[in-house]
Amino acid sequence: MNSVSLNGRTYQPPRSPVVVVCVDGCEPDYLNLAIGAGAAPWFASLAERGTCLTADCVVPSFTNPNNLSIVTGAPPSVHGICGNYFWDRDQQAEVMMNDPKYLRSGTLLAAFADAGASVAVVTAKDKLRALLGHRLRGICFSSEKADQVTERDNGIADAMSLTGMPLPSVYSAALSEFVFASGVALLETRRPDLMYLSTTDYVQHKHAPGTPGANAFVAMMDGYLAKLDKLGATVVVTADHGMNAKTDAFGRPNIVFLQDLVDHWYGPAAARVILPITDPYVVHHGALGSFATIYLPPEDIGDCEVRLRSVPGVLQVHGRDEACRRFELPPDRVGDIVVVAERLWALGTSRGRHDLSGLDAPLRSHGGVSEQQVPLIANRPARDLPERRWRNFDAFDLALNRLESRA
Repeated sequence: MNSVSLNGRTYQPPRSPVVVVCVDGCEPDYLNLAIGAGAAPWFASLAERGTCLTADCVVPSFTNPNNLSIVTGAPPSVHGICGNYFWDRDQQAEVMMNDPKYLRSGTLLAAFADAGASVAVVTAKDKLRALLGHRLRGICFSSEKADQVTERDNGIADAMSLTGMPLPSVYSAALSEFVFASGVALLETRRPDLMYLSTTDYVQHKHAPGTPGANAFVAMMDGYLAKLDKLGATVVVTADHGMNAKTDAFGRPNIVFLQDLVDHWYGPAAARVILPITDPYVVHHGALGSFATIYLPPEDIGDCEVRLRSVPGVLQVHGRDEACRRFELPPDRVGDIVVVAERLWALGTSRGRHDLSGLDAPLRSHGGVSEQQVPLIANRPARDLPERRWRNFDAFDLALNRLESRA
């Protein structure tokens, strides 16, 4: 198997099975506090024998942009996926960014498969499967639709029998456990050279770090990662984004309804607010995150930026060019203004468009710079790591180029 070059980097072929794990919504404190509570012995063991870095994720700190950054080794300005949802100027429509036609880069997964590696991908929600599996000759399926796999479409004829688990609910911790259990089963039975596992943040949206629900999730994950380690895999763990409460001291949601504001300032239908967090699974966050983009007439852009900077809960306001430079985003898929909320605030469109009736816990979400720091952890020591800003999309570089071989 030869090395692979993609987006300005060269990756060495795996010498033993390599598993890169993206833990959705894994604020570093989820691991810190679980280790302190004795709930994560495998993670705790890595302090002596592994590598532990803190990395920055892509902003907007949402699922699709970051998963695609991890598997391409590059920011959204390169691969094109800058949200879960965006305004397609060509179609003049709001669309989900789940279709591979929006992807502007190949993935490391497909490139290694083309180079002769056996590759497997398991993701929790099916919204990511088509993007992660684009042009991949290998196994690729989701927990959500594991009962619908075919050899032709997913590279595997029967995913349900791998674990013996029932098909999990999309709103459950079991959706992520199915990912881990499938990864262990695939390593035991098929031993792929390269595997990518991506979970869901259902638990993190409900449970703060250190709480019983959070520690139970980390303990579950810890057990499966220990099994992957014991089976001889090089394991690198990172996250697509962190997570924060978006409430006041009484647990009430802190929300800036941007569409209501711009409608009041410039009249109805003069401006369009897009929330890139929007996806088909909104029960646990109400489509409320901490990053938004606004489209409006050129003559109103400067005035709107000034007005927004004085709104409580707003941390940053940038014009398109500055936002794309700062956050490494594709300009043709970003609005005229980008708004980033403060740590304890979320951004919405109009008050009547967000259904929070499904929330059974205080609002927790992500999207802004406050959720940018994530873990970047490996079960092997690293060689000569440079002192620099690490990114979650350095995960495959760390796994394939910088870790020592297993003794």
